[in-house]
Amino acid sequence: MKKLLVSALEPSANLHLKPILKELGEYKLFGIFDEDFGNPLFKSKEFSVMGFLDVFSKLKKAKTAIDKMARLSLEVSHVLLIDSPAFNLPLAKAIRKINKNVPITWYILPKVWAWKKKRAKKVEKYCTNLASIFPFEDRFYTRAVYVGNPLLDEIKQTKKSFENSGKIVFMPGSRKSEIKSLTPIFKEVAAKLNKENIIVIPKHFNTDEIETLYGDLSGFTISKDAHQSLLNAEFAFVCSGTATLEAAIIGTPLVLCYKAKALDYFIARRFVKLKFAGLANIIFDFYNKPPLHKEFLQDEVSVQNLLSEYENMNKEEFFKCSLKLKEILSHGSSEVVAKIIKI
Repeated sequence: MKKLLVSALEPSANLHLKPILKELGEYKLFGIFDEDFGNPLFKSKEFSVMGFLDVFSKLKKAKTAIDKMARLSLEVSHVLLIDSPAFNLPLAKAIRKINKNVPITWYILPKVWAWKKKRAKKVEKYCTNLASIFPFEDRFYTRAVYVGNPLLDEIKQTKKSFENSGKIVFMPGSRKSEIKSLTPIFKEVAAKLNKENIIVIPKHFNTDEIETLYGDLSGFTISKDAHQSLLNAEFAFVCSGTATLEAAIIGTPLVLCYKAKALDYFIARRFVKLKFAGLANIIFDFYNKPPLHKEFLQDEVSVQNLLSEYENMNKEEFFKCSLKLKEILSHGSSEVVAKIIKI
């Protein structure tokens, strides 16, 4: 049986890893990943961080993990790195220092189009294959190959037309700081809407975590199925992140909301050089198209602004533009990535 060394630190990385493993078939996994896939050297959740400053508390563990992972690369036939450049770039360097021959595939490349453009050369120096999930990334990497977008594998159904279903989805994020910032505002918005309000909660949260983070949710139907909830909804209020792209692909009109710790936001604004925060808007901007949806950041995230956007957005026009987004992304990525690993 072939052996695969995996570095999947984030919950999203593990979500994207799952369909790849299905395509791969018989492989024995080593490294950092979710326990559902086997017995990891380290569990992904051990490296969970909530902001720029939280990274520093994990440095000692990260160094230990990198040393052990690099040695493990001598025992496998392939290495798969998924996202997380703060960890995976030093890991790729460490692997190459002791193992010149093992193929290294980086899937979900560092977003050098947002910040730290110099990382592109380092990724190309250490990695054999650069598996891109956005079709514009070949403008920043000389060897990037667009493999498709993982969300087109994971999203099983999309809207066929826009309909007023009477259901509104609220997605306050997956990180605790995001949830605590957005949930009180979302509750006020929900109270003013004469709709069925659905709040999406990460699947891994237990009852105690839900009560602590969200408080009283009596005004909502609780869901742990984001895709189905978005499919059924006529509108969504979504925390900045992958969820905004999920909503856009499904065809659910949305508004992006983002409230961060003041210092984290200052650092992000200082270093991230993009006109937009939402992935769908970023993609459209690279193709010289107007933004797909409105974005409210920090103090702009107010009850009045959110309600106004819900009432005034041209939702049918949004749906038409969402079809263009799916056309740009074209297809899923897991099958192509699995083929690269098998070579």
